[in-house]
Amino acid sequence: MPDDLVRRKFTVSGQVQGVGFRPFVYRIAADHALTGTVSNTAAGVFIEVQGLAASVDGFGHDLAHKLPPLARVVSCTQQDIPVMEGEEGFRIVASGDGGAGHEVLISADVATCDDCQADMSDPANRRHLYPFTNCTNCGPRYTITRFIPYDRDKTSMACFPLCPVCAAEYENPLDRRFHAQPNACPVCGPRVWYVDGAPDGPAADTGYDAAPGSGRGDEPGCAPASDHGAGRPTGTPAIQALAQALAAGRIAAVKGLGGFHLACDAASDAAVGELRRRKHRPHKPLAIMVPDLAAARRIVHVSPEEEALLAGRERPIVLCRALDGLAGGMHGVARPGDGTPLDLDPDAPLISPLISPLISPLISPDTPFVGVMLPYTPLHHVLLRLYGALLPEGRVPALVMTSGNAGGEPICLGNREALRRLSSIADVFLLHDRDILIRTDDSVTRVNPATGAPQFLRRARGFTPRPVFLEGDGPCVLAMGPELKNTLCVTRGDKAFVSQHIGDMHNLETLGFHREIAAHLPRILQVTPQAVVRDLHPDYMTTAEAEQSGLPVLTLQHHFAHIHAVLAENRHDGPALGLALDGTGHGDDGTVWGGELLYVDNVALDHQRLGRLARIPLPGGEAAIREPWRIAQGLLWHLGLREPVTDGARPWPWLRDHAQAAALLPRLLERGVNTPLTSSCGRLFDAVSALLGLCTTVTYEGQAAIRLEHAQDAITPHGGSHGAFFTHAYPSPLRGARDGSDTLVLDTHALFRAVHDDWARGTPPGEVARRFHAGLVAGLADMAAAVAGVMDVPVVALSGGAMQNLTLSVHLPQALAARGLTVLTHAELPPGDGCISLGQAARARRELAGRG
Repeated sequence: MPDDLVRRKFTVSGQVQGVGFRPFVYRIAADHALTGTVSNTAAGVFIEVQGLAASVDGFGHDLAHKLPPLARVVSCTQQDIPVMEGEEGFRIVASGDGGAGHEVLISADVATCDDCQADMSDPANRRHLYPFTNCTNCGPRYTITRFIPYDRDKTSMACFPLCPVCAAEYENPLDRRFHAQPNACPVCGPRVWYVDGAPDGPAADTGYDAAPGSGRGDEPGCAPASDHGAGRPTGTPAIQALAQALAAGRIAAVKGLGGFHLACDAASDAAVGELRRRKHRPHKPLAIMVPDLAAARRIVHVSPEEEALLAGRERPIVLCRALDGLAGGMHGVARPGDGTPLDLDPDAPLISPLISPLISPLISPDTPFVGVMLPYTPLHHVLLRLYGALLPEGRVPALVMTSGNAGGEPICLGNREALRRLSSIADVFLLHDRDILIRTDDSVTRVNPATGAPQFLRRARGFTPRPVFLEGDGPCVLAMGPELKNTLCVTRGDKAFVSQHIGDMHNLETLGFHREIAAHLPRILQVTPQAVVRDLHPDYMTTAEAEQSGLPVLTLQHHFAHIHAVLAENRHDGPALGLALDGTGHGDDGTVWGGELLYVDNVALDHQRLGRLARIPLPGGEAAIREPWRIAQGLLWHLGLREPVTDGARPWPWLRDHAQAAALLPRLLERGVNTPLTSSCGRLFDAVSALLGLCTTVTYEGQAAIRLEHAQDAITPHGGSHGAFFTHAYPSPLRGARDGSDTLVLDTHALFRAVHDDWARGTPPGEVARRFHAGLVAGLADMAAAVAGVMDVPVVALSGGAMQNLTLSVHLPQALAARGLTVLTHAELPPGDGCISLGQAARARRELAGRG
């Protein structure tokens, strides 16, 4: 045996299973003529290599610098171990069982790679147009995974035995489909079929809907794919039938990767309008899918940063500014201020004859931005290819692809569920027999034009369950999240795993989804939470779930959770100020918060409220959130402006449709009946939007603020000269609280009065909207700077749903930085309530650690 022969053991943790890591190790071991083994284990990937010292060193270099595209190494340790005599060759050994404390990171679902697209495009390839083509570099992961290690028998592919050809690929370390767990072909893999209308009676041939973690394997009832869709178009003819139905203006429910989409022709006003009517979604923007970047550029402006997001392996929805005339209520499409559905004359021309009707203006009636995504599954690629072939020359193949659910419910996961829940919306269905174990919506992102950085509006498919890395090790906690835009969070060691978007906890279906993920995350991570943390609000569904969990229960107020989330993302330890700006949240003093300046020390676990926006009344309570005109009139009444202006200005915009209710409102205000006060930033936006006649009644959350933001005049609201934006900004002075506390107050009453006075003079709404935004930004920055100077805390964290307002997200950080402050913002989670569970978990983890 040569004297310079060495044997070295490497332990690699991170995202190293299901990403082609073992064949990569096999190849670089062969390149360096090494013997040894590689295996998946609970602790990660174990590698032992043996050979000449220089070759082993070269292997270590390649292991660090030539990783597969999807691999993400968190740690790599190595140690020399005794040489093994007589070893021949390098072997890939079977996986060990997952267990408690495993360090494996579960891969998110990955868009179809270029190699697989080439296979599907080649008529001579056996996977030509096959809608479940994948390899180790792409395909489903999280949505089909039941347990770790990520092996086929622990996924929903367990029901599909490999044919000899696929088995040979799966077993060949030099093939890119080596141990690609979803590997399949038309002979042995899942199949699609087309259903024209929901069938009557039991859907016996529609596949098997599996609850997360239930397992199918070889259990009775795991029928072969050939038993499904009998008598109906299957395979490519099924997708061709779907394409023809969509081209004919029909609405389809399409089973995809993490659930169902509702799809229709994005250029058809009739189809889009009917989808809106059936789904009870009159105004909220709809996402579209186009085949490639060239198609996207015919509809929207695409910056280099937006291109990187659109074409990345995560393939989120990206909000891009539409080309002139293609969105935002252009070309005769009215945007009624009262939130009523758009009423279009079917005989009226909607599009200028100089502009091709690429998408309907009904896609995004409230905003000039369109949510665009590129295909991320083989099925999408095939569908858009076949659909595009049916269109006249010059048309862009663009399909609406919106979540397959009824309003407020979770996305549909299984065939039977979709046929039951979507039959009143969809005309036709495209189903398949690969079970989705974990329902996951599309992620929604945009690019901040000032920084070029991406920002999440919804974090789900493609990014979940990617962890947020925390400072130091810590105990395991389960965070229940907020009531709206709910997510869950489970911590393991120095990582926080935030779930996909779950939704608003307003119905039993969403509660069931919440329970699915609350059980699934600890199971797949193989951890046992030591405590559960919830919001302070006593009546939330998440509160009841926490109290019934059997675990010790911790609490954290909503807005402090927002700031803890920002600090956790930025791995900031110690004191910081935080501006938490959103709709409404239950404050720890029993009042309704929503525009708060907070002090948070996440090491000393100290926090306090130092400032807020001036309180405004909500006449009618929850009704005021749905009808912003109530907030506007209540605030006018509070300021002594109790009669409509008649001398040259329009009367209050809501008097036409709500005159009777408006006449009764002063009684509520005088008596203080069902009229809570709030410091909410979001409700202030609502009041201004209603006063300007932009939106007096909302049909979705944030609608009034969205219309107000996009009504701004053209003095660089989203970029360009920061100084020009503040031209003639309305005043928003600081004052002390009038309740005897030490809280600093930003006098947004003065800000609103300035809005009213300009509106009464007939100033154009666009100018008023921009001056309001500028005044609010300046006031918030002044308030934070004043407190930072007194407290000697120069760090300000920004969070809350109002930070999804692009104007605030561009100009508020700049205004704070101009005052000498360090600004922390979200990068891995949305600034809205989707980050709350992380803040809850980060705070609770430190509290438990402090207790020892």
